[in-house]
Amino acid sequence: MAGVSDLPFRLLCREQGAGLVCMEMVSAKAILYKNRNTEELLTIDPKEHPVSLQLFGSDPDIISEIAKQIEERPFDILDLNMGCPVPKVVNNGDGSALMKNPRLAGEIIEKTARAIKKPLTVKIRKGFDDAHVNAVELAHIAQESGAAAVAVHGRTREQYYAGHADWDIIRQVKEAVSIPVIGNGDIRTPEDVAAMAEQTGCDGYMIARGAEGNPWIFRQILHYFETGEHLSRPDFSEVTEMLLRHAKMQIDCKGDYTGIREIRKHAAWYTAGYRNSSKLRGRINEVENYEQLEALFREVESYNEKNGYEA
Repeated sequence: MAGVSDLPFRLLCREQGAGLVCMEMVSAKAILYKNRNTEELLTIDPKEHPVSLQLFGSDPDIISEIAKQIEERPFDILDLNMGCPVPKVVNNGDGSALMKNPRLAGEIIEKTARAIKKPLTVKIRKGFDDAHVNAVELAHIAQESGAAAVAVHGRTREQYYAGHADWDIIRQVKEAVSIPVIGNGDIRTPEDVAAMAEQTGCDGYMIARGAEGNPWIFRQILHYFETGEHLSRPDFSEVTEMLLRHAKMQIDCKGDYTGIREIRKHAAWYTAGYRNSSKLRGRINEVENYEQLEALFREVESYNEKNGYEA
């Protein structure tokens, strides 16, 4: 979720009922070397609590020292990313590359857990590839090394985000350790949460791509479990209001130039599945400022109203 779960997006998800939001992953080395872009990634709003700050890296001394240095920041949980599949991360030995080196992963977790007082969690995958499925081993190591919980994505690194997530590996991890296990992968509806709960017995549910353009998913899931009823899909007017509010927050956070360009991908996600959405996405990519974005969506709203249907 790098480039997605920034401050504006987290606030919107929290408002819709997300129980815990996770920040974009931050390189421990980038903090060490005072990279100018990391401060924005470390910004936390009081309204988003509880919030997890996520670090990645592969040097136990650097990660534990940085964790100690930043512990005074107002995050609630520190998370170690050992699941990111992106080549530039993996090729440096970080992210899911650590699935291939359980001993080093354990050393990182143990040193970091000892360095801080806040809870430490770990995000892992099913394994690095189908020939090396070791999530259960990594979860055991995480528990013995001091992790307070482990999140398991049911895909290998080689799968990236393709195919289907293997929820059975989440069940295996849950049965193997006593710390809380958070299931991740292919949660897009309240029924998916119910199915994962039944199949795995896990303690929590992590939603990533399912929330892209759909912060309402958290509200829908909570409503379903409280009442057994389905909330209807937001109409296009509600989508418009959420998107425009998101755009204002993005611009306030990152400035006009960056903010409007970053909101384009969110706008494409927000409108996916509505009438003429592919044509609309082409026009979204041409907007250069907030005024153009608002004018475009007001035009679509007016068209829908006149013709009596959604976009």
